[in-house]
Amino acid sequence: MDFALLSTLAVIHCLALVSPGPDFAIIVKTSTQQTRQTALMCAFGISIAILVHSLLSLLGISLMIQQSEMAYLAVQIIGISYLAYMGFGALNSVLKSFKTHSNPSSANNNAVGEDVAEANLEPNITKNVKSNIEKANTKKSKVSTESFNVLTPAKGFRLGLYTNMLNPKALIFFITIFTVLVTPQVTTETKVAAASLLFILSLFWFSFLAIVLTKPVIQQKMAKGSRLIDAITGVIFMGVAITILVSLLNDYLA
Repeated sequence: MDFALLSTLAVIHCLALVSPGPDFAIIVKTSTQQTRQTALMCAFGISIAILVHSLLSLLGISLMIQQSEMAYLAVQIIGISYLAYMGFGALNSVLKSFKTHSNPSSANNNAVGEDVAEANLEPNITKNVKSNIEKANTKKSKVSTESFNVLTPAKGFRLGLYTNMLNPKALIFFITIFTVLVTPQVTTETKVAAASLLFILSLFWFSFLAIVLTKPVIQQKMAKGSRLIDAITGVIFMGVAITILVSLLNDYLA
């Protein structure tokens, strides 16, 4: 077994894991807004996708896809569509959040103001005013807690799987490192170890993020910046989609 090769792969992959990208963005978003089980399943989904990419690259299937003009074009279009869809969804949730938090609060404040005015005229309805104020506060609380769509663990898994699997940049990354580093002379044992190593490193890193970011204290603090997290996630996804689209157009228009 070639331990020098495995060490090189591990270093390169670790640098890729900690770099900001769709995988990192989606695990942060999921971990800060969903349950720990859902976040861990999202981490598992990303890791499974990385394992699949590794195996496809080692078997030469990914290279065949890249060399086939129609197949690679289809992969790029699907990837761009998914990344753009995810990016638009994240940015749209930010806009909805602003609308949801602005309208109910103004409505609730008006309701409370009207009740207080009535209380000045009719002291006997003080209890009703208090009741309405409590209802207004309860409504505000519901708005803040229901601003996130709760995902099941299965949906969390699919979210992680699709985010990595449908990212054309991930396909290119694995084709590149395995084509350059894993030569035909490398034994099958080392190839299996390489694929397993990348899977384990990915699962460890993303699971670590999921466990840390789903701690109640962390989630409460991050909830205040949920709009910013969604905005950054949206920008990352849209940015990657636009980058791939521009590259695609340059290739076909050149």
